[in-house]
Order: sequence, then structure tokens, then C-alpha cells
Amino acid sequence: MDYVYRFPVVKGVQACSDYYIAMVPLKMLEKLFPSDDEFVLPEYRAQRRLNCSRIPVISKYMLDNRDSYVFSALAASIDGEFKYEPNPKNKETGMLEISMSSRMLINDGQHRKSAILEAIKEDPTLGDETISIVFYADKGLSRSQQMFTDLNKNAVKTSNSISELYDSRDNLAVVTRTVVNAIDFYNTYTDKEKDILGKYSSSLFTLNTFYSANKTIIGRSNAEEYGDFLVQYWSLVAKYMRPWVELQNREITKVDLRENYIATQSIVIQAFGRVGNYFCLSDVDMEETLKKIETINWSRNAACWKMRAIGKNGRIITNKKAGMLIANYIKQHIGIPLSQEELQAEKDLEMII
Repeated sequence: MDYVYRFPVVKGVQACSDYYIAMVPLKMLEKLFPSDDEFVLPEYRAQRRLNCSRIPVISKYMLDNRDSYVFSALAASIDGEFKYEPNPKNKETGMLEISMSSRMLINDGQHRKSAILEAIKEDPTLGDETISIVFYADKGLSRSQQMFTDLNKNAVKTSNSISELYDSRDNLAVVTRTVVNAIDFYNTYTDKEKDILGKYSSSLFTLNTFYSANKTIIGRSNAEEYGDFLVQYWSLVAKYMRPWVELQNREITKVDLRENYIATQSIVIQAFGRVGNYFCLSDVDMEETLKKIETINWSRNAACWKMRAIGKNGRIITNKKAGMLIANYIKQHIGIPLSQEELQAEKDLEMII
């Protein structure tokens, strides 16, 4: 071989083939993986086209969390000459020599690589830090394309709820967890891992539903300043939402609540997000106003929900407009004025009922 890259590696075996894991300085990524196939037709590439809009997001994450960022390993194929020299005392460790004339292709992690290079431009000290790379022998375009498919199709995206449960950097996620944990009813009936509840789930809500509603109420900025307000607001909603109270008093069952009322639907919680935003921005007696929701008929069959929450087919409407229309009804019932946009939505509704 001619001039070579030399990396200390750990050797492993998958599908009867050797592979190697190396710790590579971030500043070397540009030399190892030049972007020269970006505009090649997809059938002649072994990965998706780079989505440039993702790069600044990942780069910002890295720079904003300089002391705590974390990246998983890149996966790459070596198209060309390489040699593994095992350690005499341990054959599973050694030196991997890769010819500089070899071509190395990223099978998984191209966006991470590009984002890292962008971050290094702003903070050159990152260049000496490392990322793990799993090197495979290149066995042709077809095999590289299959590797890309296998690495990506079996990956499961985490639910929004569990991300918000674990995320300590997102202040809104932290505040939402605090609010849910502080109120017994929500803590008991909120699934903190799933985004979609099964028909027979013991939970009634998801953490992501409250996260989205809280974002409507207070936005993202300075979320920690609104923690007490949100606890008070959601406590009052639970206190005066009659079907929820009846469930706690064992006057109805969870099955009854799900099948005969709209009170646990995500779109209703989103509507309460719009209502909560009014209280966040207005100086009114919140409990005196919210106690009026006690007299709202939350039955699915109630005429007031026709084409607001229940469509012509009898199913729940889940679009953004439905959230506004449900919130409009709540606001009107408890004496909150509607905005011009909300008044227009009411006029539009009258034309289709």
C-alpha cells in the first residue's frame, strides 16, 4: 500500500465478516469523507441526498451543548486497500491501515458528519475531540445500498413523550413534567412514554399532549417562570371537568369516559391550551371563570360539538381548526371574548352546519 491512515481499532465479526471500530478525531472527517457524490442519481448512490436544513440544527445542538453533546457512531465502508495488524497479546485489538487512495463512504451518519464540520468552523477546539467510526469492507454498490437500508429501516424513532420525559435541556419539557407530576389526576392517567394510546390503555392522556398544550399557553421562552401558573391552571381544569371528577368518584368507568365523552381527547386538551393562553395574558380571576366549565356537556352526542369536535361520520376531528372551534365554545361558555380569527371561524362554522 502507499501512504496510509493508521487507526487503533477493536475488531469484531458480524455475518461472518470482520469490521473495525476506531476513535477518529473530528477534524479528520473532512479528509476521510469528501462529499463528492451529492448530485449523483439515487440509483448510483449508497445513501440519501444530504438534507441541508438538518445540518445547522445538529450543529447548533453541538455548539449549544459544548460540554454535554453526544453522537452515536458513524458507519462507513472502505472501497480500496486496507490491512489489519492485530495486537500480539490480543487479536481483537490492533492497528487498521487504510490506503489514502481508498475511498471511504458513509453508510450511516452523513448529516452528523456535515454538522460536525460546520461546528468546527465556529469552534476549532472541537477538532481534537473524537467520534467512533465502524469500518466495513466495501463489497460493491449493491451491498452498500443494502447496508444503508438495513441500518435505517430498523431504527425506531423515539416517541415525543419519552423524549420530553428525558430531556433536561428543553425547559418546556421540564416544566410539563413538573406540572403533570404535581397534579395527582394527570400523574395517574398520563402515559409518559407513548404518543398513541391503545384502546384498552390504563392511561387517558400522553405527556406529549400536555407538552403541546403548554407550548400553546406560554410558548417556549422562559418556560420555568410559568411553572406555578401552569400547575394552578391545569389543577382548576381537573377540578371542574365534570367527567374527570366522576371518574375519580367512580361514578363512571374509563371505558365510559372514552366512549361516551370527548373530555379525554387530545384535541380537547389542545383546545384548553388556547383557553390557557388567554389566562396567561389576562389579569382575570381564573378560578371564578374556569369553574363554569363544570356545566359544559362533554358528551359526544351533545349538539354543541357537531362539526367542532365530531364530524359527519361520527368521528373525532383532530385538525387545528377543530382545536380552535372547541376552544371557542369553551371560551363563550365561560365568558371569554373571542379574537377576530376566532369570530371568523364561528361564522365559517355556521355556514356548514
